[in-house]
Amino acid sequence: MLTISQVSKAYAGKTLFSDIALQVNRTDRIGLVGPNGAGKSTLFSLILGENSPDTGTIELERGSRLGFLPQESAPVGGETVLQLATAVTPDFLEVRRRIDAFEAGEGHDVDQYHLDLDRFAQLDGQALEPAAKKILAGLAFRESDFDRPASELSGGWIMRAHLARLLVMKPDLLMLDEPTNHLDLESLRWLQSYLKTYPGAILMISHDREFLNELVDYIVDIRAGSLNRYRGNYDSYLEQRAAREEQHEAAYDNQQKEIQRLQRFADRFRAKASKATQAQSKLKQIDRMVKIAPPRAAEATIKFRFPQPARSGHKVIELKNIHHAYGQTVVYSGVDFLAERGQRTVLVGPNGAGKSTLIKLLAGVLPVTKGERILGMNVRAGYFSQNRVEMFDSDHTVLEEALFDRGDVKEESVRTLLGCFLFREEDVGKKVSVLSGGEKSRLALVKLLINPPNFLLMDEPTTHLDMASIDALIQALEQYAGTLIFISHDVHFIKSIASSVLHVSGGRLTYYPGGYEYFLQKTETVSEREGLTAGERPAAKAPAAKNGAGRDEAAGGSSFKTRDQRRREAAERQARREKEKGAERVAAKIIELEERQRELTAKLEDPAAYEPGGNASGLNRELAEVVDKIKTLTADWEKLVEEAG
Repeated sequence: MLTISQVSKAYAGKTLFSDIALQVNRTDRIGLVGPNGAGKSTLFSLILGENSPDTGTIELERGSRLGFLPQESAPVGGETVLQLATAVTPDFLEVRRRIDAFEAGEGHDVDQYHLDLDRFAQLDGQALEPAAKKILAGLAFRESDFDRPASELSGGWIMRAHLARLLVMKPDLLMLDEPTNHLDLESLRWLQSYLKTYPGAILMISHDREFLNELVDYIVDIRAGSLNRYRGNYDSYLEQRAAREEQHEAAYDNQQKEIQRLQRFADRFRAKASKATQAQSKLKQIDRMVKIAPPRAAEATIKFRFPQPARSGHKVIELKNIHHAYGQTVVYSGVDFLAERGQRTVLVGPNGAGKSTLIKLLAGVLPVTKGERILGMNVRAGYFSQNRVEMFDSDHTVLEEALFDRGDVKEESVRTLLGCFLFREEDVGKKVSVLSGGEKSRLALVKLLINPPNFLLMDEPTTHLDMASIDALIQALEQYAGTLIFISHDVHFIKSIASSVLHVSGGRLTYYPGGYEYFLQKTETVSEREGLTAGERPAAKAPAAKNGAGRDEAAGGSSFKTRDQRRREAAERQARREKEKGAERVAAKIIELEERQRELTAKLEDPAAYEPGGNASGLNRELAEVVDKIKTLTADWEKLVEEAG
């Protein structure tokens, strides 16, 4: 359907790619990956016809339709959300506008109205509207949004409306540039499910590894001027690429050894008349070889050490009997929470459960209306959200903003960190006022990492970051010695960072003292993505009980309960609450013991422990006791959680 043949493109003397080729068939699902600046967006612009290749051809099969979702912005006029979602062609949008205007009494040309109705039918307008409404609902639009002017929406919601338009349009080739950037988790899961059955071809750029793993059949890797296609998803691509690079390096080394062997023979015997012919033959053999290109130098790994925050007390923050509501909507009623030094906790749960609200309460961004928020000794909290970008001085340059209030960090280190987050030499002089939303998000992260607090709260920190920047953030946070609580929909990021999980659902907080895989195992969640939005597990259905009137209470008929029934249920609820509180107390003990385990391990790694008077044997005995206690308490905690149901 799409054929790219021997295409080359250069900008300002730099060759982005040379003599590349790619075939996209009608049912292909392809992820386009590569380092920043390799040419992914340029390749998209060539396919779209916005730019022309220096050499080669790009051909789209005659009659095939192409749809494109850009990463940051898309145009919007005076149309409503529903009109935008059904604007599959400019012709259809104009026809629909004239019909709506006539039916609203703003037009008087009856003949044109009937022509428009005929054209509307030809374009299958009756089927488009229901499809658009269904897709808009999947992308989290409310029915009351359908008739709103699209221009009233924020940039992220406008992008969702354009995505809905593309899905209604069903182009033969759907091109998506970071489609998950503007989606919440529920919408992301819906889109992922929808695209699995999409009838056309998909070519996408995405930093979301889980999204790529679930959807693509091929990865196209563009780097160092060349393009390579791999069968399989992103994880498979990483394995194949590593194997290919290893094979290439081995083949290159073997050929170089052979060349050296032949050259040594020629150098040794070319001066001897009896061997001169053989020596010349060896040199010709070298010349006839198809030389294997030397392996590309490994991409530079980002190494940055930012100053560690001051050590906080063991208890970092405590919420006691917290109540919070938005109007009549109660989010929390009497919630308790405790975070201790060194925790790295991810918040998971369904949309609307209160994860962002909890982070804002912890950060002090939302005031506590009832209950107590108690900060521990020497705790300094830092909060990252999309609203943080408003805290910049728009007249500053990127470098000036990063240097502002940087503490004792040297300018060289600040420039290094800016480079880690894609601010190159020419970017650091840009004014903050002209930065895109993604660039502002990256700059906010830089400022946090330059002078980090010892209690860090982050809401979706990986949005707008490419894979290299996500890896840089992971590396920085792996060094971080403070306490971290965060929300993310990036499974790779969560699995790399989180050492515990807090499940938020139905106004309840359930703590899991283990990484994300542990949480999935304990909750028996099927999908890694599904685990991020899982709600409360449904209670097992009890056998249908008949009341005195012969109605089936389990089926939803009117019912009444005896005084004994109400007492039993109240006692059961009280017992569950006691189990939950017991589980929280045990979890707190486990965390304390795990901290002691880390301290003992660190002492045993010190050579001084094994010198006279070092007490290595005593440390080993205590470590063994601590490990045993952790095992026992973990079993107790699991039993309490299970009994709490």
